[in-house]
Amino acid sequence: MATGGAAADLEDVQTVDLMSELLRRLKCSQKPDKRLIFIGPPGSGKGTQSPVVKDEYCLCHLSTGDMLRAAVASKTPLGVKAKEAMEKGELVSDDLVVGIIDEAMNKPKCQKGFILDGFPRTVTQAEKLDEMLKRRGTEIDKVLNFAIDDAILEERITGRWIHPSSGRSYHTKFAPPKTPGVDDMITLMF
Repeated sequence: MATGGAAADLEDVQTVDLMSELLRRLKCSQKPDKRLIFIGPPGSGKGTQSPVVKDEYCLCHLSTGDMLRAAVASKTPLGVKAKEAMEKGELVSDDLVVGIIDEAMNKPKCQKGFILDGFPRTVTQAEKLDEMLKRRGTEIDKVLNFAIDDAILEERITGRWIHPSSGRSYHTKFAPPKTPGVDDMITLMF
């Protein structure tokens, strides 16, 4: 779907796509603003539940790992700084991560609010996030802690497979590839 640009760009967009977007925007305009944090260990379900909540409430899903990779790939000023730190084998500073979150919140898709996925993880990160939100005149509405039994967590984590080239994820028990060890979409070996 075309985004931005002049109205002339719309002549190549299918009517059904335009109507779908119009209906989505109408639905979203009636949703309350929400700013949520999902915390919990890897495999607890944050990434699974985020798209469901995001779509229901017209929020943006802010995963710091995804945002860092995107900032580095698009060579934003903060992305360049993050890349320098990573190339030195250093952790990306909390200030830099909060700056990337702050930039992401300016995007139109975050107009109704956001879900922060797995951030903050420390008291210092939480304080820096609070400072940034205070400058924006907003605050977090809810924090959801994804508590999960260790045995279930272990099963979820140890069964995860990610195809390096495509980034698609599989699970040996819950979502296996059609052919073991082979990406369903691209016939490359893991």
